[in-house]
Amino acid sequence: MIFSKGISRIASKFLRNRSFYGCSQSLASHRLTTILPGQGHSCSDSTHKGYVCRTTYSLKSPVFGGFTHQHYHQSSSLVEEELDPFSLVADELSLLSNKLRAMVVAKVPKLASAAEYFFKRGVEGKQFRPTILLLMATALNAHVPGELVGESANMVPAELRVRQRSIAEITEMIHVASLLHDDVLDDADTRRGIGSLNFVMGNKISVLAGDFLLSRACVALAALKNTEVVILLATVVEHLVTGETMQMTSTTDQRHSMDYYMEKTYYKTASLISNSCKAIALLAGQTAEVAILAFEYGKNLGLAFQLIDDVLDFTGTSASLGKGSLSDIRHGIITAPILFAMEEFPQLRKIVDQLEQNPTNVDIALEYLGKSKGIQRTKELAMEHANLAAAAIGSLPETDDEDVKRSRRALIDLTQRVITRNK
Repeated sequence: MIFSKGISRIASKFLRNRSFYGCSQSLASHRLTTILPGQGHSCSDSTHKGYVCRTTYSLKSPVFGGFTHQHYHQSSSLVEEELDPFSLVADELSLLSNKLRAMVVAKVPKLASAAEYFFKRGVEGKQFRPTILLLMATALNAHVPGELVGESANMVPAELRVRQRSIAEITEMIHVASLLHDDVLDDADTRRGIGSLNFVMGNKISVLAGDFLLSRACVALAALKNTEVVILLATVVEHLVTGETMQMTSTTDQRHSMDYYMEKTYYKTASLISNSCKAIALLAGQTAEVAILAFEYGKNLGLAFQLIDDVLDFTGTSASLGKGSLSDIRHGIITAPILFAMEEFPQLRKIVDQLEQNPTNVDIALEYLGKSKGIQRTKELAMEHANLAAAAIGSLPETDDEDVKRSRRALIDLTQRVITRNK
């Protein structure tokens, strides 16, 4: 089968070289950006399976099923020029923003005001996800074998681009809906530098506005008339609920588990990006192998993004983040930096387990974090995932199309931006 052959080819590419952080040989056949500094180490003494990357790990994603995947060092630079990924798709982002504002119009004035709250000019956010998806659409605009193109065979490029842009719009609506719901659950009072919707209009309106956005996303998704894509994005919504529930109902052992934390992070953050990237590939009629590479890029970039978010929650300021700092730990949520610190200082476990009963434990936990390598190791783990995301782009079929190559370089550039950002 084409799918199983594709899996085999990807596995062999990733297994050819075990180099990571500058160790051993390079993979001559792949022209990738060197993202990681030349440091020989792993992020943990133990090997974690599942969503945590170590020197060797078992990849258990909905697409791969499970095989052992080993890191390799990226060699030769694919990024040959300074690129601003956001400027490459600036015109389309403007079209997308206008379309989103039109899509969230509601008959009831208060619902309309709530639904458009984070789509108004000036508060749209970084539009990180739409940028990824628009770049991915161009990056996959390469030759597709005739027998595999499916429904995309009869589409002119402009029509296909509109459908792929629709995925970006749907993804952004799902993302904003999840923010509205999260802010209610977290009792947040700021988001994107302004008052959160629940703080301004109340929890009930905020929940209903999130539901409204999800319903509009479903309508747009149904209009694509692609069952496989509908299943992918519907699964994302299920994952968002699953991840949030995992966070709310975890046992003490689960709260102390890096595996559990990374699985929850995949569901809450990376699933949306990874499955949306895969949807872009499917709409283009790409092969199973290419769809998997698109998924892997989104998954690993999403995990890297959240890991850096975890770091910034400790190192950033409320002004730079646009939301409260130390938000997670004050709510008793244990993230990667604290989990790594707990490995160095086992006594920290008891302290973090009593955060909600004894708020002063936050300051004690921060002292232990400051003495530990928790922040450093979280950054290193984020870099591992960024490296894997870049590797997925470098493994795409070769092309001579300059627009395609430029978009691929931009996608790799984004992996660097994710791990070096400060807000």
